[in-house]
Amino acid sequence: MKLWKKNTEPDKRIERYTVGDDFLLDGRLVRYDCEASIAHAKMLAKIGVLKADEAKKLVGGLKHIQSLDKEGRFTVRSEDEDCHTAIENFLIQTLGQTGKKIHTARSRNDQVLAALRLYYRDALHETECGLLKLDRAFASLKRKYGKVRYPGYTHTRKAMVSSFGLWADGFTEALGDDRKLIRFVAGWINRSPLGTGAGYGVPLKLDRAYVAKLLGFNGVQKNGIAVQNSRGKYEATMVHALGQILYDLNRMSSDLIFFSLPDLGYVALPDAFCTGSSIMPQKKNPDVLELMRAQFHRVAACETQLKNTAANLISGYHRDLQLTKKPVMEAFDATLDSLAVAALVVENIKIDAGACRKGLTEDVLATEKVYDLVKRGVPFRDAYRMVGKRYG
Repeated sequence: MKLWKKNTEPDKRIERYTVGDDFLLDGRLVRYDCEASIAHAKMLAKIGVLKADEAKKLVGGLKHIQSLDKEGRFTVRSEDEDCHTAIENFLIQTLGQTGKKIHTARSRNDQVLAALRLYYRDALHETECGLLKLDRAFASLKRKYGKVRYPGYTHTRKAMVSSFGLWADGFTEALGDDRKLIRFVAGWINRSPLGTGAGYGVPLKLDRAYVAKLLGFNGVQKNGIAVQNSRGKYEATMVHALGQILYDLNRMSSDLIFFSLPDLGYVALPDAFCTGSSIMPQKKNPDVLELMRAQFHRVAACETQLKNTAANLISGYHRDLQLTKKPVMEAFDATLDSLAVAALVVENIKIDAGACRKGLTEDVLATEKVYDLVKRGVPFRDAYRMVGKRYG
């Protein structure tokens, strides 16, 4: 039975349209909704709305659902609409009248947001772990190849001498910035929405701080309207942070595609990481890097979708916001997969020191020659022109 069901049956076509793929996406949220519901049940017992034995039964039922979900035996069906309905219906079927009490002092609005924020918290932590793993891969690359020098490029033309130690450190520093951004976002969103109902509070004296503490939130998000208006805003900010990671992986991928050009040969990808051509038998294509490069644009599109979906709505909840769930999950999937693959690539690339030396042609040393003259007392501008004459 739907949580909002009245005396009329919904049109089936309209029902399918409004449900969309939410019931599929919500498979990820079952354990988080149960976690939030367990804390909610304990709070209801604490304030005297539930009897101790009722709370115990509800907690037991919710933990049982978590076990079934872990084993892949708890299914959210299209007719359930979402995991929240499926969970409540299961509790009613197994616990009878007691199961009907779990939704006391909640709206589906604050319930959904609580589950999502618990999911976001774990996904952001997993993202930070992925960043640290990639950071370690760059550190390993620097230990092996850090002293290998190659031509640095500007305007896709040889510029000055660089090294793979400098290259690796550049991305290590960028990943450090990304971690700071992820931590900021994780701390910012880590506030409990439970107890704000549909945005206008609940006519009961709740212990919101107790629930927040049980769930490991930093505190409560106080204003109910602010809670509802944050949906879409929080998501877009999270995905923006993910986009910064993909931006760095985009640049890394472009570098490796360029460095591994057969005409340069500074870097080699393992054959197992490359794909071939259906018509040209000699080809070894860096498809993995091309797809990683493209993931940035995919996540940037998710951010745009989130901002555009939530904009121009009056304060409060709107069903439009249901469509913010998928792009966030898609962005997390793209980021986590890309971080794992990026670490694998960085750990396994080979750098050809001979090809790098060959690339260090005489013109790459031009700036060093300028500064050799500067060290001998020649003014920089004069030294610049003296050396520049050699190159036309």
